[in-house]
Amino acid sequence: MVDVESPQSATENQERSGSTTTRHREFELLAPSRTIKTADLPLLMQGFFQATVRLYHQSLLATLQSLQQSWILIPVLLVFALGMVLVTSFIAPLGMVGGLILGAVNALIIGATLSLTEQAIRGGRRLQWQDIHQSIGQYFWDVISVGFMVWFPLLFLEMGLQANPYQPLIATAVFFLMFVLLNPVPEVIYQSRKGSALEVVKESYEFVLENWIEWFLPVAIALAPLGLAFFFQISSQAGRRGGLDFWHLITLPFSILSQWLSFLGMSSNTSFIIVLIITPIATVFMLLFRGHLFAALHRSSRRQRMFQSRTL
Repeated sequence: MVDVESPQSATENQERSGSTTTRHREFELLAPSRTIKTADLPLLMQGFFQATVRLYHQSLLATLQSLQQSWILIPVLLVFALGMVLVTSFIAPLGMVGGLILGAVNALIIGATLSLTEQAIRGGRRLQWQDIHQSIGQYFWDVISVGFMVWFPLLFLEMGLQANPYQPLIATAVFFLMFVLLNPVPEVIYQSRKGSALEVVKESYEFVLENWIEWFLPVAIALAPLGLAFFFQISSQAGRRGGLDFWHLITLPFSILSQWLSFLGMSSNTSFIIVLIITPIATVFMLLFRGHLFAALHRSSRRQRMFQSRTL
């Protein structure tokens, strides 16, 4: 008697056979890929190095071109700094009300600075004096909303830690975390144009997770010889306002340049004069380089940059 297999049984046997074959093929494909990845690790590191050098080279060239077309930012920042000094001296006796006014002036100046930097990054034309008037008021509420979102939790944290013996250590750790996660907030504000402060913070966090090596490597190179104590001092100052404090924007290049000249053995009087002259230029250079670097990282992934570097 001939045993006839039912259509359903035949179908099940074919599916089992196909799945077994597929599993064997998957194993055959996966095993060599792991070997290739391990063997090609030096090539991957070389590709990453070449892509990163190419990224910084392109950002540097774009920065120099923007600086040539937007040199007007240098005297503008000096005027903004003088305005902050005058406002601070007038409202200092007003206490808490004066602090609120100073915060609003800071947001006004930071917003105008971001607007002018945005126009310089675009590079469509040279910045003109009338652009300064048009930049006043730009990104004001973005800066205010992000500033309050960062400032209030930190204020409550500092108040709660006043009786804690580990307060300096905890505060330094928190400010360092804020410095890292909120570092690209200014660029997110004027390049991504997110609607709410929470969305700005979220995108800044996601950007840091994806591009933390390329974004912070220039910072590490600039600060490495100056010691950890100086680094944590800088990060604590930046972390308090989420990178949206105009005084920190000005004093950061001043402090780094002063430390570098001192590290090189230059006398304090000479270095002070040199740093005073170079600081406005260095501040504008820093803003433009950050803007071009953020734009390059934001529009491409690490894998795409490595592929592009191999094809050139």
